[in-house]
Amino acid sequence: MDQLLAFAMDHYFMSLLWVILLIAIIVSYIKGATSKVKLLEPQQATLLVNRNDGVYVDIRSVDEYRKGHIQDSIHLTAEKIRKNEVQALEKFKTAPIVVVCATGMTARSAAAALSKSGFENVAVLQGGISAWQGASFPLVKK
Repeated sequence: MDQLLAFAMDHYFMSLLWVILLIAIIVSYIKGATSKVKLLEPQQATLLVNRNDGVYVDIRSVDEYRKGHIQDSIHLTAEKIRKNEVQALEKFKTAPIVVVCATGMTARSAAAALSKSGFENVAVLQGGISAWQGASFPLVKK
């Protein structure tokens, strides 16, 4: 214990960085565990949507959507979701909704907005369309 304390005193900056990193990991874990929005792998998302009559909501740009999207997904931009222009999703208030973006990063804020708007079962496709393609799942092109 004395050696650990001596090391921390001698290497103050490095010790401080480790403490900050540890706190960030703990906060991230707690946020994820308490969030209403869950992260799903492509296989989990497929099972959830298919078994419970859910829907995929693709928030990518029109061009990205046309280049390839999940079959029967609803295209709704993140901007419309932020403005609460979600009439196309009203019949899915209690059904599973899986929000999809290119990599899974921007979908989180859109999913949180849907959850705040009263949608009960909202999730994010972890890794987005990239993970979907990586799992060799099909895309529809328009």
